[in-house]
Amino acid sequence: MIPFIVRRLLIGVVLLFGISLVSFLMMTMAPGSPYPWGELNPKITPQVREMFKKKFHLDRPIHEQYLLNMRDLFTGRLRSIKDDRPVLGRILERMPATITLNIASITIALSFGLLLGMYCARHAGRPPDLRASLVAFVFIAVPTFWIANLAIIGLVKWTSVPVLGTRSFGIDFPNILASGLDQVWHVALPAVILALGGIAVQSRYIRASMLETLREDYIRTARAKGLDEDVVFYKHALRNSIRPLVTGIGGLLPALLGGAVIVETIFAYPGMGRMGYEAVLERDYPTLVALNFIVAALVLVGNLVSDVLYAVVDPRVRLE
Repeated sequence: MIPFIVRRLLIGVVLLFGISLVSFLMMTMAPGSPYPWGELNPKITPQVREMFKKKFHLDRPIHEQYLLNMRDLFTGRLRSIKDDRPVLGRILERMPATITLNIASITIALSFGLLLGMYCARHAGRPPDLRASLVAFVFIAVPTFWIANLAIIGLVKWTSVPVLGTRSFGIDFPNILASGLDQVWHVALPAVILALGGIAVQSRYIRASMLETLREDYIRTARAKGLDEDVVFYKHALRNSIRPLVTGIGGLLPALLGGAVIVETIFAYPGMGRMGYEAVLERDYPTLVALNFIVAALVLVGNLVSDVLYAVVDPRVRLE
């Protein structure tokens, strides 16, 4: 196990810098300028423009810009073009909100994906399975932003429940519990929207794995011994069918982090996803460099954890 983890970490470091390099090249080649106000404002002198470019390494060739930005990232000197604040400080302010949202989304996706997959497998080929499968395919196909906007329109039209931000403003809560429930609601709604696609995908994996397991010889033996069908299904088949659920963590993480950009923007949720969206609009290269690096690192770590958990759940797997 240890040699496998060390090897994956070394490969991950190479992939991490490769991903950051490709993303940086894509950013710099995109149309637009990180300082349009400096080019269009006649009151800004050429000296000020040169100072701005030099401060953010925009006067250097592309490869030097990348290396200098990575140096500043690791030394904590990377500053945002938007407000000249340290980028890592801005990210740390937004990171708890995104971590909370993603943990909630992963928990919802895995839990309900498992329940829905078990339900479909238990009623395989019958109307309940067909209805649940139809709903799952709809959630896989429908874009997240459409569902999010539909949920906001419905809640605003038919209820007085606030749907934007992380807390309700202008409302006097009678106690801390009410205030806490309000914040939980603001996290729960975008978390559910973000998890819908994951629920659908994970349920398909669990259903297929359960049906495959139920055809194994040891399941036939258990039934031949006269064991109750619930015991066979939940005790013997379920444990050997949750491997897709474990490996799904690694697949869910990049999807959720990518979807968080859309969901956080729509729900005005102050997380890293919305920060990245704003940085793209503002051509804030330092912020995008740091965000891409951190998100890529989280994805690679998530995949590593998924592989290790796969071996823990299934002792037959030998990662070495």
